[in-house]
Amino acid sequence: MPGDFYNANGKSRYSKHNTAYRGQRDYSVLPRSPSEALEPERAPEPPGGSRGRRQSPIVVFLNRFLTFLIVVLIAVGAASYVVRLQFDKPGPLAYPTVFVVPRGEGVSAIARRLEQDGIINDRWTFFIAARYFKVHDKIKAGEYNIKAGASLRDVLDTLVEGKSILYSVTIPEGLTSWQVVERLKASPDLVGDIQELPPEGSLLPDTYRFARGTSRDELIRRMQGEQKKFMDGLWATRSRDLALTTPEQVINLAAIVEKEASRADERPRVAAVYLNRLKKRMRLDADPTIIYGASGGKGTLGRPILRSELEDGTNPYNTYRNPGLPPTPIANPGRAAIEAVLKPSKTADLFFVADGTGAHIFAETYADHQKNVARWRAIERSQREEKAADQAAEAVALDKLQSVDIPLPQRNPHR
Repeated sequence: MPGDFYNANGKSRYSKHNTAYRGQRDYSVLPRSPSEALEPERAPEPPGGSRGRRQSPIVVFLNRFLTFLIVVLIAVGAASYVVRLQFDKPGPLAYPTVFVVPRGEGVSAIARRLEQDGIINDRWTFFIAARYFKVHDKIKAGEYNIKAGASLRDVLDTLVEGKSILYSVTIPEGLTSWQVVERLKASPDLVGDIQELPPEGSLLPDTYRFARGTSRDELIRRMQGEQKKFMDGLWATRSRDLALTTPEQVINLAAIVEKEASRADERPRVAAVYLNRLKKRMRLDADPTIIYGASGGKGTLGRPILRSELEDGTNPYNTYRNPGLPPTPIANPGRAAIEAVLKPSKTADLFFVADGTGAHIFAETYADHQKNVARWRAIERSQREEKAADQAAEAVALDKLQSVDIPLPQRNPHR
């Protein structure tokens, strides 16, 4: 065939249709221009079976979710960093101030007032921080000192720790419940009315510290709780031969001891006298019980006891006429008086009377007691005479001073 080449066997060796000829160039596929020569060759087709294969929807969802999660974490981290900078940087307060948190006020209102008062820059950062640290319901009512330049963290810590400015009221030993209530009413730092008079003897005398805005009823409940806690802790330590069988009886007698013993070292001995009398079924003959009944529980008469009051059998608190303990305590005794009743002195004394020095003289027999009473009356008589003499001397000195003719100062002749 024209154009064919034959080998020695007469067979065609090469043909124009044989594409396996390596030396032949196909000019039909040569680039037509230099720019076309620079273009990349077409990528080879994917191997058979791979065309049309697609990713699983679950894989696509997980990829997108992880991408979203990473973006969110980055955003949260950036926001946390910014909030933390705001949380710890010094605040705008230029000088120390006092901030009051009323009882029942929420964290949103507190944050708003802090911003209005110029204590913090941003109330929302404060609100978010209180929620984040889960202390939004732990902010305590009270009056707080806020230092100059306090950061949001400092302010939040101060309000949560509850270290507010504290005020105090002192309840001395031996006051009646009526007197305690009057003292609480006079305190301008307490609020609210007292709904009812607390039972006599249920309050523990002490100095109580409280935040401004504390209610009077709340403080009374606190005094009662302290008294019960103290009594419960001490009851187990009582003397084994104690004639009293209940804590209420101890408080009752301790109130009498509180009123009768003016010196701390005498309380156990005064308690022993009354306990000895109770054992012998003798009347207590305690003057303070008469005063309590005659004053209507106010604790003072403002005058000496009358003989008619000593003989008044209708007064249930008259221990000169009625045997045993009075119906209720006559005051709120202190810790020392209660301890004295629980651990009285070991003595057989049945009587005591004042000795004129603020102390008492004790006696085991009525005869010795009568001698001590006579001695006390002589001291009283002497004291009255001395007082009368002093008053007379003062009157004479005043008369002499008034009778002296004091010259008037001379007028300046040059005026």
